[in-house]
Amino acid sequence: MSLDQYVNTFGQDLLRRYGQRVHKLAINAGFTCPNRDGSKGQGGCSFCNNASFAPASRCIPSIAEQIEAGRRVLAKRTGARRFIAYFQAYTNTYADIRQLADMYQQALDEPDVVGLAIGTRPDCVPPAVLDLLTKYQQRGYEIWLELGLQSSFDRTLERVQRGHGFAEYRDAVRAARQRGLPVCTHLIVGLPGEGRTEAITSLERVLELGVDGLKLHPLHVVKGTQLAREWRRGEYRPLAFEEYISIAADLIERTPSQIVFHRLTGTATPRLLLAPEWCAKKWRVLNAIEASLKQHRSLRPLASYNTAQTYEYGTRLPCR
Repeated sequence: MSLDQYVNTFGQDLLRRYGQRVHKLAINAGFTCPNRDGSKGQGGCSFCNNASFAPASRCIPSIAEQIEAGRRVLAKRTGARRFIAYFQAYTNTYADIRQLADMYQQALDEPDVVGLAIGTRPDCVPPAVLDLLTKYQQRGYEIWLELGLQSSFDRTLERVQRGHGFAEYRDAVRAARQRGLPVCTHLIVGLPGEGRTEAITSLERVLELGVDGLKLHPLHVVKGTQLAREWRRGEYRPLAFEEYISIAADLIERTPSQIVFHRLTGTATPRLLLAPEWCAKKWRVLNAIEASLKQHRSLRPLASYNTAQTYEYGTRLPCR
């Protein structure tokens, strides 16, 4: 048995469609965020320290250099020979459209790059950006718009200092789907003041609007954040391991089988992670989710799955 037998995973769906492994290559294009530069706020979301998943560097390598470094590692580790350039760090649509087009094209110019995954915020996807991504898709590239919603509750979004509400997400999804762009929505489980009920409600609202992919993250506390200060003062209690496993399995069970799960957990580098400690153990989490689904849920036939993309079960939690 494996997790792929219970979940429509990013990796196996891609393998069926492409006939080979396709991996994401994380790209740091040097963007910032409107919730950091003063446009919407300063300091970012209360849980955000981008160094927890994209270590800071004074000199960011070129996109071509980052792709070359990534392909060497992945080719050796997994045998992958085709890649999706994942513009991950901060808000990757937050720039002039000409600058965005230049950066995206640099990635697509690499002969083994089959598409783009663009991580961004729901309030940073103007029509010009969506039209640009649509043009790439029409040229045959694999395109994913990854929207960091995290929660559908405005009170929670305000508490964690997101700088946007659910309305911006709703508008962004509708605009993307009108153009036929696949949307992957990020949801964080265990945000302050939220539990199982809120997680289920957020999932239901996202499914009602329409979505092609989902990423689930347990909220973890990392150094250098407002959340870390709240945790030290006893104002925030992270989810227990068993709580997250139970909620994640519940969300998977409630999700239609044609929707692709791009991720089921998230980790942070040990030098920054404060709590909960189990967030540093990706495979323990994934194995426990599989065991829970095996014990309590029915096995789903993978033959009916028809959406795609790449392998990224567990990775470090980005801020969008």
